[in-house]
Formats: sequence, C-alpha cells, structure tokens
Amino acid sequence: MNATLRAALWMLGAIFSFSAMAIAGRELSAGFDTFEIMLYRSVFGLVIVLGLAFLTGTYRQIGTEALGLHLVRNLFHFTGQNLWFYAVTVVPLAQVFALEFTTPLWVIVLSPFLLGERLTGLRALAATIGFAGILIVARPGAAELNSGILAAGGCALFFALTYVFTKRLTATQSITAIMFYLTLLQLVFGAITAGYDGDIAVPTVAALPLLGLIGACGLLAHYCITKALTLAPAAVVAPIDFARLPIIAIVAMLVYGEALDLWVFVGAAVIFGGNYLNIWSESRKAA
Repeated sequence: MNATLRAALWMLGAIFSFSAMAIAGRELSAGFDTFEIMLYRSVFGLVIVLGLAFLTGTYRQIGTEALGLHLVRNLFHFTGQNLWFYAVTVVPLAQVFALEFTTPLWVIVLSPFLLGERLTGLRALAATIGFAGILIVARPGAAELNSGILAAGGCALFFALTYVFTKRLTATQSITAIMFYLTLLQLVFGAITAGYDGDIAVPTVAALPLLGLIGACGLLAHYCITKALTLAPAAVVAPIDFARLPIIAIVAMLVYGEALDLWVFVGAAVIFGGNYLNIWSESRKAA
C-alpha cells in the first residue's frame, strides 16, 4: 500500500471522527449545554492522554516552562470548540462544516501579526477567494444571519488562533505536552463555565457513551490528520479533508432530514479553491 493511499485512510479516520463528534454533540444538546459537553469531553480526553503518556513513557516531556502559552492557546480553542458545539445544534451540519473550512484562511490573515510570516500576493488572493466563499455559504440578506451562522464563522477564527499558537508551541513542546495541557486546561475551563451557576448536569447512563465518543474522537481526529501529513503532502491531504462536507451533508439528510443546499456546496467549493491555491503556492515554494 503506497503512502498516498495510507494517508487517505488516515484522513477517513479524521472524517469519521469529526462527523461522529457533530452527531454526538447534537444528540447531547437536549440535556447538556456546550460548557458541560466540553467539561466531560476533557475528562475522557485527559484519561486517554495520561494513559498513553505513561504507557509510552512520554509523560517525562510534560513541563511548566511554556504554561502561559498553553493557557492562551487553550482559551482560544475552548472558545472555538464551544462555538462549534453550539453551531452544530442550531444550523445544518453541512453549513457548519463549510464555514469551519475557512480556518486555514484565517491563519493566512493572522500569521503576519502573530508569527511574523510574510503576507504574499498569492496568500492574500487565496484568503480573498475563501472569504468570498463565506458570503456564498452564509448569503447575508438572502437568508437569515442567525446566531448559529455567526457561531460557525466565529469558531473558524478561534480555531485559526489555536493553530497559530500551536505552531509557536511546537518549537519547544512535545505533542504529549500539548495534548496534556489541552485536556487539562479545558477541563478546568469547562468546570468553571459549566459550574458558575452551581448546576452541572450529571451524565446519565445513556449519555456516557456519547460523551466518551466525543472525548475519544476529538483526540483521534487530530492524530489521524497528523499521521496523514507525515505520509503525504498537504496538497494531497487537504482535498481529502473536504470530503467531510458531502459526507456530513448525506448523514444529516438521512438522520435529521436536513435538505441538501446547493449554495452551501458552491460556497464550500470556492473556500476549497482559496485553500488549495495557498497549498499549491506553498508546495511550489518548498519544492
């Protein structure tokens, strides 16, 4: 089996994980708010990360020298993830995924300010094309611009900030340390935000498998993407990730009776075009 095919299989794992998280999050929304979902997701995630860290001996890589940077990164990620879980409960899943795909375009915009990277003409063009896709997906004026659409667009911005600060952390921190602080700090944030009113929903027996699924899939998705990127160039991996959109659209149609919206697919194709232009440009530069 060649490397590209193995990368595609890893990406199918990521696609399954993201789709399962969206379905599980929507199913749990009747009994849990987004803060409670994040709290319990982090509990399961922390157990998994610690178990793997001790099994592999990588727990020794966890230190406190970059704690401030971990804190900032996870504040952004916690905000973005809460917006994502809210969005999947109130707007069509395909629309959420399409808007989430703008995350790399936000990274292009933010990198010059936060990483000191140069904003080239092609990068600016890629971002402009992608944001035109946002307008097609959201269609302000033609459709109601509700809180769910704003949350889906906002989560992409906060995920981009997460990527930028992850990039800074990878210079000195191991994956084990990054994943440990991801789950630990978000458990703390979840406990504070879910418990500020003194009322945290206790998981029922029926809810536990779904909460565990979210915790496991959240880690698995990012692991699968990382593995895929070690096997094939980003120019190959990124288009596979966009298969999430038609897959989740079909799943949402079958499970929730959501209509297939042509404009969401058109907008997503434009967003993909902007992303791919940037990937193609960077690949040529690297070559």
